[in-house]
Amino acid sequence: MQHLRAASFAALFPCLLALLAGSPVAAQDVTLTSRDGDVTIAGDLLGFDGEFYRVDTIYGELTVDGSGVLCEGPGCPNLNAYVAEATLSGAPTMGRVLMPALIEAFALRQGLELSRENTSDIAFTYTLSDPEADEARGRFHIRLTNTDEGFADLLAGEADMVMSLREVTRAEAIRGREIGLGDLRDARRSRVLALDALVPLVSAGNPVTQITTPELAQVLSGEITDWTPLGGADAPIAVHLHDSTTGLGQATERQMLRGGATGFAGDARRHLNGESLSGAVAQDPFAIGVGSRSEKGLTFELALTGDCGFGMTATRRAVKTEDYPLTAPMFLYLPARRLPKMMREFLAFTREPAAQLVVRRAGFVDQLPEEIAIDDQGDRFANAVLRAGEDVSLEDLQRMVRLLSPLKRLTTTFRFEPGSTRLDAQSRANVESLARALESGFYDGRQLVFVGFSDGEGPASANQKIALRRADTVKEAVIRMAETAQLDRMSLETEAFGEAMPMACDDSEWGRRANRRVEIWMR
Repeated sequence: MQHLRAASFAALFPCLLALLAGSPVAAQDVTLTSRDGDVTIAGDLLGFDGEFYRVDTIYGELTVDGSGVLCEGPGCPNLNAYVAEATLSGAPTMGRVLMPALIEAFALRQGLELSRENTSDIAFTYTLSDPEADEARGRFHIRLTNTDEGFADLLAGEADMVMSLREVTRAEAIRGREIGLGDLRDARRSRVLALDALVPLVSAGNPVTQITTPELAQVLSGEITDWTPLGGADAPIAVHLHDSTTGLGQATERQMLRGGATGFAGDARRHLNGESLSGAVAQDPFAIGVGSRSEKGLTFELALTGDCGFGMTATRRAVKTEDYPLTAPMFLYLPARRLPKMMREFLAFTREPAAQLVVRRAGFVDQLPEEIAIDDQGDRFANAVLRAGEDVSLEDLQRMVRLLSPLKRLTTTFRFEPGSTRLDAQSRANVESLARALESGFYDGRQLVFVGFSDGEGPASANQKIALRRADTVKEAVIRMAETAQLDRMSLETEAFGEAMPMACDDSEWGRRANRRVEIWMR
């Protein structure tokens, strides 16, 4: 009914638009009158983004184009000295380094001066000012809470964006929809700013250099309590984890339970931030922790291996391609509201190559697509030969090499949620990114092959069909998203090789998930 009322008002008042908004402010009384005086809207001002008013009226929440009305009342903003503002709340891993680096680069790009004011131990404000007029043009208010608190702030109207190290929960999405924030699970309501990874960490004094994924799950769940079966000293294992209220803690729990852990050891020591975790592990030769790749400190990363002999560390390329099984996307969640123009320009900037270079310099993994020549993938093809058996013939391998040799692999990879045909969060972001590139003409004149792979469970013939179906699914998703792309200027094809080139051992869900993927190869 509220939407019907808004629609009827839009018919009378052309400047009413869809539900959009700027940064939250205290409710104030305002009266908006059309310039011809025929239409008047009264209510509490919920936000003003420099162009549009968002007003709580008896007809519901309305958004009104400021160019078509006159504003009267104590809540009316100063149109001549408007300052764009946005509040970001959530993960300190993002708010402490990544966001400040991006804001600084954005200010430089815009020719604005940047200043920082610490307002508390966990909050600070960046002000972007016009150096010639000596006037503020925008402010980013950043609160270092945690992912849970970030979503709570958004739902309470105290934040405009959430810095999150996990996907939005079902309960948060339902509540967001109820209060008019849109569907937070929709791909348009979030974006992946950068990539990180969860890594097993030990001190410099620990002789262990690798651990199988099933062993890691058993260590964290308390089934393995001594270093001896892992090749270490005869000493008890001290487990360190991120606190369950943090995004990394929740991502760790989700990944470990998916990997076979039955729960976490009751005596595991919890940490509220990565610096505390890595610092504690570095000082204890018998400790192991699961922490962030970007916050390893003085610890050393254990390689993840399996009974089949594959080993994988969280290199930049392995994280970017998601070949490393514990990749952790860094999300920015946005409600279905209109942000001020400066904030929209900032969000657009985060997708540019210059911003992705900033991401890399800040210690995280960027999302700039890279092309990897087949000569640089010798280890992958060597693994394919070593793992070949009755189900993967020499003829299968020769066909794969014959088709892929003239091509290069793109670092953009697609994977699916466990037991589902739905792409996971990072892959949905990859669909959008690839679609934008197609629309821009970046791949005009090129051949793109969507290549499907599977794990080794079940008959090879069935896996081949599943892999091809996944490749078709991804290609269709990209085509649907790339609405304005001129597809006749490029070649989009699908191919599949089933279980012919595994990325990890099939002895854990992590390994099987790494093997179930769709890659992009091109020339």
